Amino acid sequence: MENRKLVVYIAQSLDGYIATKDDSLEWLFQVEGEGDNGYSKFYNTVDTILIGKRTYDWIMEQEKGEFPYKGKECYVFSRTPKEATEHVQFVQGDIVSFMQDLKSKQGKNIWMVGGGNILHPFLEKGLVDELIVTIAPAVIGDGIPLFKAGDYKLNLHLKSARTFNQFVELQYEVLHE
Repeated sequence: MENRKLVVYIAQSLDGYIATKDDSLEWLFQVEGEGDNGYSKFYNTVDTILIGKRTYDWIMEQEKGEFPYKGKECYVFSRTPKEATEHVQFVQGDIVSFMQDLKSKQGKNIWMVGGGNILHPFLEKGLVDELIVTIAPAVIGDGIPLFKAGDYKLNLHLKSARTFNQFVELQYEVLHE
C-alpha cells in the first residue's frame, strides 16, 4: 500500500509572498485566472486538511464563520489546547509522529493549507511530499514569505507546469533521500 502524500497547494506572488504583512490577499484577487484555476480538481484529491491556527482564524473571519472545508477531516495546529468543533480538531505536540500516523491510514492525499509558520517545521522534518505553487503575476515587495529561512534543503522534481490565464502552476515532487 502506498502512503498518502502531504501536499502543499498554495498561491504566491512572483517575489515569494503568500500575503501582505497585514494578511491581505487583494493583490491575488486582482489577477485574472481561468475558472477556479484547477482548485476543484485538486480539492477532490484530498480528504484531510491541515491548517495553522493563524490561517484558520483568518479563514473563519473571511468566511464569516462558515467553515469552507466541510466533509473533510480537518486538523488545526495550535500552540494552546482548544476544544474540537463540529468541523476541526486542534492539535499540539510532535508533528513527526502525528504525520506518520496520518500518512499510514487509508485515504486520499493530505492538503496543508496556510503559510510559513505551519509549513516551516514540516519542511525541516522532511514531511512534505509535493508542492503545488501557483504564481500570480504580482510583486508585492514585502509580506509573509512562503518559505522561511531555516536549516533545510529540498531537492525537487518538476512534475508539471501549466497556466490558468495569468497564473502559472508549478507542481513539484519532493525527492526524499
